[in-house]
Amino acid sequence: MTDHEKFMRMAIALSRENVRSGAGGPFGAVVVKDGEVIGRGANRVTSGNDPTAHAEVVAIRDACKALGTFSLAGCDIYSSCEPCPMCFAAIYWARIGKIYCGNTLQDAADIDFDDALLYTQVALPKEKRSIPLIPLLRSEALAAFEEWRNKTDKAPY
Repeated sequence: MTDHEKFMRMAIALSRENVRSGAGGPFGAVVVKDGEVIGRGANRVTSGNDPTAHAEVVAIRDACKALGTFSLAGCDIYSSCEPCPMCFAAIYWARIGKIYCGNTLQDAADIDFDDALLYTQVALPKEKRSIPLIPLLRSEALAAFEEWRNKTDKAPY
């Protein structure tokens, strides 16, 4: 068994345990750095009343806490399923190097976890999305951006 298979099996085991415990959907993920698991996560959307508590996001939060940083550069993630758009974005923001996944988006859609709407909506022009995006108080909001631009002790990300 390769290390990749070992880590994927860990993610799959988390997904199956999650189903059995009733804690959430059938999704698990582990974040690995230098051959060691530094973050684990299982779907906690329904048990935690948190729509962002997908397995990958939970694993990323766990790994960042363990390392004391927001950057997971040099890490890989093993997910029991191909990430949804939110998780995909979180993986990019965390600077994770590689994504290994078990199930596909179609496999998830086949059990009623269909991300197709999200992928479609993100690709649409703002004015055609089903949830309106309404600009409001931009000139006031820009003040925070200007403060950030001028801040000399910021932690860039």
